[in-house]
Amino acid sequence: MRQQEDRALLPTTSAGADGAASSSAARLRTAGLVAAWYASNIGVLLLNKFLLSVYGFRYPVFLTACHMSACALLSSLLSAASTSKPSSPRKPLSRGQAARVAVLGAVFCGSVVAGNVSLRYLPVSFNQAVGATTPFFTALIAYAIAARREAGATYAALIPVVAGVVIATGGEPSFHLFGFIMCVGATAGRALKTVLQGILLSSEEEKLNSMDLLRYMAPVAVVLLVPATLIMEPDALSAAAALARADASFIWMLLLNSSLAYLVNLTNFLVTKHTSPLTLQVLGNAKGAVAVVVSILIFRNPVTVMGMLGYGVTILGVVLYGEAKKRSK
Repeated sequence: MRQQEDRALLPTTSAGADGAASSSAARLRTAGLVAAWYASNIGVLLLNKFLLSVYGFRYPVFLTACHMSACALLSSLLSAASTSKPSSPRKPLSRGQAARVAVLGAVFCGSVVAGNVSLRYLPVSFNQAVGATTPFFTALIAYAIAARREAGATYAALIPVVAGVVIATGGEPSFHLFGFIMCVGATAGRALKTVLQGILLSSEEEKLNSMDLLRYMAPVAVVLLVPATLIMEPDALSAAAALARADASFIWMLLLNSSLAYLVNLTNFLVTKHTSPLTLQVLGNAKGAVAVVVSILIFRNPVTVMGMLGYGVTILGVVLYGEAKKRSK
């Protein structure tokens, strides 16, 4: 009788061990994805800064075209290689859906170009401080375009978001007006894309996950960026060829930079899939802070107490904004 009871307990013990192993594997997978997200995001940011302002390759439109070309190619390859069920093939975009995606692609393209242009003139630390104001522009644009109102506490939380950037701007020794305008434009562009995506692709039939949306938007961006490069940066290709002949590592840096631009989107999609919205927000805020510290250590750009205080106030405002949004729901 005792042996029978022991045998009855064995499957339960095995199932518990399997559950613990599965939970541990899931945590390791999530940690690996977060690490890859941080590495790709910070890596592409620092490489952009290095190429555009340190290495001397001053062609942000061409660089963005390389990023979007890599996104278009790698997205298509991943889509072709994915093991989708034959019973549920992907539906092609409708004409109206394609037009909406084209609009989003144009906005996305403009925001990325503006962000890369700003890196020519601004240190990464200040770039990240301005970029943290995305919630402010999102709330502003959502109200202006969709008349979407937030609770009073949500709007109140945006005050330190803006105040922090004002403080950081006053304490930034490397401030550049044109770079600042481009950085604000890039931040507003990201917010506009988020709002438009919620409006244009709002129905369940038209919703796309972020990777499918990137697969459709990236070719649109390439179509826009190729003529823009030829018009705005006509000597970019010859300059890239000359740098490649003088230094073979330039090609590898360009390929790595373009691949990282795709990996940023892929890892962001996977981290979003395997974490909660609150965890994602906390990780995003921490990622910005890590990027600031790493960039200061690498590029040795001067920072002031006022500048870091301003960035801290902005991050505090972003956290308060997230909490207010969560409570209002």
